[in-house]
Amino acid sequence: MGTKINNLTGNLKLLTYFCRMGTVSVSIGKTLYKTTIHAGSHVLISDEPLEHGGKDEGATPSELLLASLGACTAITLRMYANRKAWPLEKVEINLSIQKNMENGVLTTTISREISVEGDLTVEQRQRLLTIANACPVHKTLTSEIEISTLLKK
Repeated sequence: MGTKINNLTGNLKLLTYFCRMGTVSVSIGKTLYKTTIHAGSHVLISDEPLEHGGKDEGATPSELLLASLGACTAITLRMYANRKAWPLEKVEINLSIQKNMENGVLTTTISREISVEGDLTVEQRQRLLTIANACPVHKTLTSEIEISTLLKK
């Protein structure tokens, strides 16, 4: 009975995390191209580099996209390892994005390199790779996405 309750509690915590994908508000004034992002109680700045007319005061939108995938992957791996009581010491993720236009079709490739530290077995490391590919942001980015846009007055 205790194991079932612990599994249920763990699943509820994960569900709460997945459901907190909430809303974000973004605003920009006349300053090129500094953008203020409000996510919950957090404020982030996005900007373009100097060579694109920005002031390089924050991550670019593409970097924020990569950061979302990287953070989600790291958090998901940490949650899973903790639940399994695995000796995962550290997760480090490096990401890059490449866009390729071929025959009028745009293809985007995100490369994600994950390093894990800890006294993990080969089987545990392989399972962590599987879990990384199941993080909520990864699932979102690899699913069919529809964006509904409304221009308000």
